[in-house]
Amino acid sequence: MNIADYLSKDEIRYFTSRDDGLAWRTVLKTWALLLAIFWMATSWTNPLTIMIAVILLAGQQLGLAVITHECGHRTLFKTQRLNDLVGQYLAANVVFSDMFKYAKGHTSHHKLAGTPDDPDLPNYKAYPINSESFKRKMKRDLTGQTGYKLLRFVFTSARGIFSADPETRRRARPFAEQIAVNAAFAVFLGVFFAPWAYLLWLAAFLTTYMMIVRIRQVAEHAAVPDLYDADPRLNTRTTIASWWEQLLFAPNGVNYHLEHHFMASVPCYRLREMHELLKSRGCYDETRIFQGYGEVLKHTVVPA
Repeated sequence: MNIADYLSKDEIRYFTSRDDGLAWRTVLKTWALLLAIFWMATSWTNPLTIMIAVILLAGQQLGLAVITHECGHRTLFKTQRLNDLVGQYLAANVVFSDMFKYAKGHTSHHKLAGTPDDPDLPNYKAYPINSESFKRKMKRDLTGQTGYKLLRFVFTSARGIFSADPETRRRARPFAEQIAVNAAFAVFLGVFFAPWAYLLWLAAFLTTYMMIVRIRQVAEHAAVPDLYDADPRLNTRTTIASWWEQLLFAPNGVNYHLEHHFMASVPCYRLREMHELLKSRGCYDETRIFQGYGEVLKHTVVPA
């Protein structure tokens, strides 16, 4: 597929343009929502608000991961410096990630999507899967097993910062930075909300966030018409998300993944508009656009 068959040069120029105002709105909205969740949980502390906070914080953790993704593509802000600073220190590190390492690997995914060499294939090539297998995956996520492995890797890798070997220290620095940023975040939450507030963030990261990330991965590429076809309409999926799904599974336009694979240079705040225009011009006449993540799971998870 050639996107120029559906969009003019001026339209492509518009959709790939970056707007610092819209970028900051994306970042500040994510942070405002997550701080509001902490305020709710620490102002009216009870089992219900704690449970709600652990669920909703995971959605905003995904929101930060999406900002990491956008800044890694250098599409959120106009300048590389802003993308680097915001993407690394206000997004990636807070969710125990390294934007620069992520962006390097993610570039390969875009180059090789639709081929057997796609490095992300292990995340979704086995789908559709049976419900018992999916339940086991959900159990590992929600009981913290998946998240614990990730955090253990971060902390183990960070120990290298104390090594006498310069190369070992260099490799360990991003992991040590993630721990340092989270320690600062914990202090911030302790001062402005409650001494135990960071535990909510950690609980969400270890459990509900892992589940949400898995479902997002499934929605993007699992059980598509043809994983090994270069046309994004066959190897990628867009899911139309309701308002509450946008809070959990689709913050910051991440559900418009088909559009993102058409042109990775389009900022997340223009993807919905691009989707609507492509749809009106017949680009999706033979493409199934899923309505909600429940519909996606019915398609990708079959009875045992």
